[in-house]
Amino acid sequence: MRTVFLRRGLVALFAAAVSFGVITQAQAETLRIGYQKYGTLVLLKAKGTLEKRLAEQGIQVQWNEFPGGPQLLEGLNVGSIDFGVTGETPPVFAQAAGADLLYVAYEPPAPHSEAILVPKDSKIQSVAELKGKKVALNKGSNVHYLLVRALQDAGLKYSDIQPVYLPPADARAAFERGSVDAWVIWDPYQAAAEQQLQARTLRDGDKLVDNHQFYLASRSYANQHPAVISALVEEVNSVGQWAQAHPQEVTAQVAPLLGLPADITLTSMERQGFGAQLITPEVVAAQQKIADTFQALKLIPKPLTIKDVIWTPPAKVATAP
Repeated sequence: MRTVFLRRGLVALFAAAVSFGVITQAQAETLRIGYQKYGTLVLLKAKGTLEKRLAEQGIQVQWNEFPGGPQLLEGLNVGSIDFGVTGETPPVFAQAAGADLLYVAYEPPAPHSEAILVPKDSKIQSVAELKGKKVALNKGSNVHYLLVRALQDAGLKYSDIQPVYLPPADARAAFERGSVDAWVIWDPYQAAAEQQLQARTLRDGDKLVDNHQFYLASRSYANQHPAVISALVEEVNSVGQWAQAHPQEVTAQVAPLLGLPADITLTSMERQGFGAQLITPEVVAAQQKIADTFQALKLIPKPLTIKDVIWTPPAKVATAP
C-alpha cells in the first residue's frame, strides 16, 4: 500500500512539474517548424539536411503545415511552433496583435509570385474597374498589401471594394463558382489558377511590392537557441542556392509534395526568390512602410516599430557549426 501511495505521489509531482513548466526537456529537444505549400522550406523538408545537422546536437525537427501566413503566425503566437515562413504582411498583423516574434531572415523580392486574378471571361480589364466589386483574399496575408497598393495606384480606396476574407482553398471555390469578382493570391495557387482555370492576371506585384518571404521565430526560442536559428538560416540559404541552379530537379522533387502538375510547379519555382539572408536596414524600412500603410488604413490598431523585432545573431554563433 505504501508503494502505491508513493507511486501516486510521484505521478502527481510529475504532473505538477509539467504544469508549472519545470519539465521542459522534451520541448527543448524538438524544433517545431511551420511551413506552407510553397517555398524553400518545402525543399528543405524534402532534402532532410536540417534533420541530419541538428541530430548531432540532439535536436529533432517537427514539421507543421499551415494554409497561410496569418494562420502560421497564430501558431507561433500561441506556442505551437518555434519557427516559420510567411509573406511580408502577416508579421505586421501578428506584431500588432501582440505576438512576441522576431524577423530572422528574408528571401529576395518575388513580385511576380502574387497577383490579382479575374475569371477568363470577366469583363474587368483594369484594377480601377474593381470599384464596388467583391475581391477574395486571405486577410493579413502578403496579398493584402498587394491589393492595397494596386488600388492606390489605380486611384481607388480600400473602402471602394468589397473584400471577402477567405483562405486559399475556400477562395478558389468562390472564384470558380463566380461568388467573387476577383481573387488576390500567391503561388502555387496563383499558377494553378492561371493554368487550370485560365484565370487572367489583372495586376501582379511588379513595380508595386517586393513580396519578400520572411523567416520568423518566437523571441523566446531565438534567444534561447541562437545556434539552432543560425543553422536554420544557413540550411535554408544552401537549399535555396541549390534550387535556383536546378529548377528541373526541384520541380520533379516538389510537384508530388504539392500535388500539382510539373508545369504549374515549375512556374511557381521560377517566380520565387531564393537565397535567405539576414535582415538589412533597407528591408526593415520597406517593412516599416507596410506597417505604416495598414495603420493609416485602421487595419491595425496602433503604430509599429519594425526595428524592435529584428533578430541579430550573437557573434559567436553567427556561423553555426
